[in-house]
Amino acid sequence: MLRALAVDDESPSLEELLFLLNADPRIGSAEGAGDATVALRRINRALESGPGGPEAIDVVFLDINMPGLDGLDLARLLTGFAKPPLVVFVTAHEDFAVQAFDLKAVDYVLKPVRKERLAEAVRRAAELIGTGSRIPVHEPDPDHIPVELGGVTRFVPVDDITHAEAQGDYARLHTDKGSHLVRIPLSTLEERWRSRGFVRIHRRHLVALRHIGELRLDAGTVSVLVGSEELQVSRRHARELRDLLMRRT
Repeated sequence: MLRALAVDDESPSLEELLFLLNADPRIGSAEGAGDATVALRRINRALESGPGGPEAIDVVFLDINMPGLDGLDLARLLTGFAKPPLVVFVTAHEDFAVQAFDLKAVDYVLKPVRKERLAEAVRRAAELIGTGSRIPVHEPDPDHIPVELGGVTRFVPVDDITHAEAQGDYARLHTDKGSHLVRIPLSTLEERWRSRGFVRIHRRHLVALRHIGELRLDAGTVSVLVGSEELQVSRRHARELRDLLMRRT
């Protein structure tokens, strides 16, 4: 039975969240706090009480956009404690999912809150408490890669990516609809996507074999046509690329 604390500065939202939590049979008790400062004082009492104490809190359901200390600020403070409660963000904003999971959030639930969606977040928290773990593990989705676009996190299918271009510690991912900059070195993407048919053709370029339209030879230089873009192939990668293309055909 989980002991929960819900934090939201909007009373109707807080009341609705508490109603849904109390209706879940896995929630033993649920109390509310109207701002992050009040919540922090309550969590401090819980930590002083200890995991089995009468004031203990297992999981905090936390809004993000609040005056003064916001939800992300509170979550950052909690990472400094030895055994903090689990955190589930409940917010109307999509923009902060990456920061939330960087802070080891169990889940990220968007408002308006659906009963089924909240139940899934409770299930995840209960599972972690049951195994004695306080750190959720978010496995990367092999079929998609998260990108930031206008302050919103989108998940781009890897199969849509035609090629990737090195830009320092970043990589620019190209699709038929545009490009996206991600903070991942090209060498990491090369290792991760090798089994998906991506091949290094140059120190600056990683290309999806299925998106290569032409292989061009001109006066000893090799290039490939990917969509409408022609990319140079370095000498050290030319033979491997030709062999891979021949085997593909």
